[in-house]
Amino acid sequence: MSDNKQAALALGTKPVGQLLWQYALPAIVAMSASSLYNIIDRAMIGQLVGPEAIAGLGITFPFMNLSAAFGAAVGVGSSASISVKLGQRDYPTAQNLLGNTITLNLIIGFAFMLICLLFLDPILIFFGASDVTLPYAREFMTIILLGNMVTHMYFGLNAVLRAAGKPKHAMYSVLFTVAMNIILVVTFVWWFRWGIRGAALATVTSQTIAMCWQLYLFSNKNEILHFKHGIYKLKKRLVSNIIAIGISPFLMNVTSCIIVIVMNNQFVRYGGDMAVGAYSIANSVVMMFFMFVMGVCQGMQPIVGYNYGAEKYDRMLRCLFMAIACATAILLVGWGLSMLFPREIARIFTTDATLIDLAARGIRLDMLVFFVVGSQATITHFFQSIGKVKVSIFLSLSRQLILLLPMAYVFPLFWELDGVWYSMPASDFLSFSMTIPMLMWYMKKFKAAKNE
Repeated sequence: MSDNKQAALALGTKPVGQLLWQYALPAIVAMSASSLYNIIDRAMIGQLVGPEAIAGLGITFPFMNLSAAFGAAVGVGSSASISVKLGQRDYPTAQNLLGNTITLNLIIGFAFMLICLLFLDPILIFFGASDVTLPYAREFMTIILLGNMVTHMYFGLNAVLRAAGKPKHAMYSVLFTVAMNIILVVTFVWWFRWGIRGAALATVTSQTIAMCWQLYLFSNKNEILHFKHGIYKLKKRLVSNIIAIGISPFLMNVTSCIIVIVMNNQFVRYGGDMAVGAYSIANSVVMMFFMFVMGVCQGMQPIVGYNYGAEKYDRMLRCLFMAIACATAILLVGWGLSMLFPREIARIFTTDATLIDLAARGIRLDMLVFFVVGSQATITHFFQSIGKVKVSIFLSLSRQLILLLPMAYVFPLFWELDGVWYSMPASDFLSFSMTIPMLMWYMKKFKAAKNE
C-alpha cells in the first residue's frame, strides 16, 4: 500500500487526540499567521494612510465575505466530499472531485470578477461607502477582484490538501503566503508609498506564487490525488454533492456579507465614518481569534468526515468534543485580552484619539460573550463535515441572519450607537443556546445507529 493511502487510512485508526493535533496544529498555525498578516495589513494602512483608509477598508469586508462565500462553496464542499470518499476507499471518485474543484473555481472566479468589476461603485455605495471612503474602497477592491480566480483556486486547493492527508503542506502554503504578504506590504505600502493599492497588490501576488506551488504538488502522479486527463469535465452528480455540502459555508459567508453591510450602514447612521472605522478595527480583532477556531475546525473536518464515512461514530464524536474544548479555550484567551487591554489593541491600528476611544469600547462590547462562539462554530462545522446540510445551514443562519439582523435594527432604537454594538453579543449567546440542544439530539441518533 502506498504511503499516501496509508496516510488517508490513518484517519480511521490513529488515536483521535493525536490525529486532531496532527491536523489542527498546522491549520491553526496557518490561520493564526493569516490573522497576523491581516492585523499588520490594517495597522500599516491605518498608521501610514490614515483613519479614512481604515474606514474604506471596512467597507470592503462584505466584498471579501461574498468572494469567500463562493470559494467556500467549492473548497469546503469538495474537501468534505473527498474526505468521505477516502473513508469509503472510493479513490476514483475522490480523484474526479479534485478535477471538478479546479473547473468550478475557474468558472465561478471569473464570473464573480467580471460582474463585480462592472458594477463596482454602485455595489460599494450599497455596502455603506461615503464620498470620503469610496475612493479607498474602490482602489483596494479593483486589484483584489482582478486576482479573484487566483484567490478561489488558492483556497480551494488548500482545502483539498487537508482532505488528502497533507495538513502540513496546507500549512506551508499559508505560511508562505503570509510571509510573502508581509514582505510585500512593507515594500509596497511603507517603502513605495502605494497606499491601500499596495496592500491589495501584495495579497494577490503572494497568493499567485503559493497557488503555483500547490499546482506543482498536485502534478505529482505518486500522490493519492493528482491531476490527470478526464477528471476536469463537470459531472452533475459530483457538482451536486459539492454544492449540497458547500451551500452551508456559502450561506454563512453570504450572511456575513449581509450583516457587515447592515452594520456598516447602521454605524454610519448612528456614529459616522469614524464608527465604521471602529467596527473595522473590532472586526479585525474578532477575526484574529476566530481564525484560530477556524484552524481547529479545518483540522477536525477530514477526521470527522472520514470516520463518518467509515461509520466509526465513537471516534467521530470524540474528535468533535476535543475540537470544542480547544476552540473554547482559544476564545477565552481572546475574550480576556479584549476585556483587559482594548485601548492598547486599538492603538495598534491608529493614532487618532477619537478612533481609539470608539474602537476600545467597541472591542469590549463586541466580544462580551465571545467565549461561547467557539462551540457554536465547531458544532456547525461538524454537521457540515458529515453532510448534514440542513442542520448546518440552520445553525449558520441562526447566529447572524435570524438573530443579529433584527437586533441590529431594534437595539439602536433604545441605545443608539451602543445598541448596534449590543446586538452582536446578544446574537452570539442566543445562537449558542440553540446549538447545544441540536447536538444532543443528533448524539442520540448516532448512538442508536451504533447499537443497531
